[in-house]
Amino acid sequence: MNLWTEKTGLVQQAIEKKKGWIWPIEILIAALVYIVCNIAMTVICLPAEIIVLFSDEAYRNAAMTGDMSAAMEASINVSMNSEVLMAWMLFAEIAMIAVILGFCVLFEKRKPSLVGFTKKGALSNYGWGILIGFVMFTVVELLSWALGGLKLTVSESIPAGTIVLFLIGYMIQGMAEEVLCRGYLMVSVARRHPVWVAILTNSLIFAALHLNNPGITALAFVNLALFGIFMSLVYLRSGNIWMVGAIHSIWNFVQGNFFGVQVSGTAKTASVFDSVMTEGRDLLNGGAFGMEGSLLVTILLVTVILLVMFFPQRKTAASGSEESYITS
Repeated sequence: MNLWTEKTGLVQQAIEKKKGWIWPIEILIAALVYIVCNIAMTVICLPAEIIVLFSDEAYRNAAMTGDMSAAMEASINVSMNSEVLMAWMLFAEIAMIAVILGFCVLFEKRKPSLVGFTKKGALSNYGWGILIGFVMFTVVELLSWALGGLKLTVSESIPAGTIVLFLIGYMIQGMAEEVLCRGYLMVSVARRHPVWVAILTNSLIFAALHLNNPGITALAFVNLALFGIFMSLVYLRSGNIWMVGAIHSIWNFVQGNFFGVQVSGTAKTASVFDSVMTEGRDLLNGGAFGMEGSLLVTILLVTVILLVMFFPQRKTAASGSEESYITS
């Protein structure tokens, strides 16, 4: 099976339900869906943000005196450093999953199973995804440490409750981005256009969604696009959303709350280990963006993309059709 050209599995079933639009219209529709997702997430985040802001003395004082400049500065500071608010924002991305599923069911006539939420093999695929994501990031982290890109120490304080909170939050956030980019957008574009167009389109849009993140670089953008390509190929090969959702979630969690690395430029949060980046070694540690901006991640992603593309398949005894080793 050529993952770049053959319309099989979930893509073919989606085509049978409803033919897609030309890609500019698909992108426009996706943009509107994304806006609705963000509105829904903002509504969920707003109560928590108000509570956290008014719990901050600097913000309360600025608000009471009417100093809008100081209030804005305090608001930004709280938003970037409040672990409670950061975790809540991850939880709020459940709204993205709900909105996209609703759109796919109502307008694209796709059941949740045709977005990738299949019942068969859900737990095993999710488990394999956790293992794959953990191993992938651990490899680049240890390589960077061995090559002098960072110093790795055990954190002085390890708040287990906060770390578990972020684990659950990333399980939601990682799945939400996969539902948006792979389960929805890629399949929608592939209904009318070649699969490779759908893969590149969703991967570039995925990378573009991070352009406003602190510390973004050209190499980081390339790595994010490569990550999107890898996720797309795994999604097509596995035939479900569980594996890619787990890989994405654990990739973010392990770098942020296990190894203590900035996740796509965001502020560090509670972690088991603390990674201190060596200055002047950006190619080995990604600099201000975190490990995702490093050349080591580029090499890793190119390697795993090739592995997925040429991963062996087996013939089923009954039909002689090809079946992936990584599906259940």
